Amino acid sequence: MIPFIYAAQEKCVYQAVAAVLVNGTTIFTVRGGPIQIVSIGAVCITANGATASTLQYSADGTDGSAATITGASASLANAAAGTIVLGVPGTLATAPAVYANGVGIAGTVNIVVPAGIITNVVGTGSTTGKWRQFIRYIPLTPDSTVSG
Repeated sequence: MIPFIYAAQEKCVYQAVAAVLVNGTTIFTVRGGPIQIVSIGAVCITANGATASTLQYSADGTDGSAATITGASASLANAAAGTIVLGVPGTLATAPAVYANGVGIAGTVNIVVPAGIITNVVGTGSTTGKWRQFIRYIPLTPDSTVSG
């Protein structure tokens, strides 16, 4: 019973190494079954240059095809270290919020994705600054896990 209770608890995963945001990069792998995303986002670790990049997220299930799960964020041009991009509640077309002052409101986004991969959709070119991405999720089966 204890393993099942642990398996059903909300979890979080983040990228251990900050990286530039590049279109099509796999950032998380979902294994074992579907998950419910509670929040998904990125924190700027080193300042961005002037490229007007945007950030959007996509899920590509092992079965089915890729689909965007957020809209595109506002421009990340000249984002300072500490800037947060955070998925917000709404529809699958709702853009993540960009919080330039390093403090943001996290609402539960409640996006369900199947086993497969979660990727970046970066518009207008890669960022120059490095970002650390994170996800909070609830496993929907005892075998559902996420790795970064």
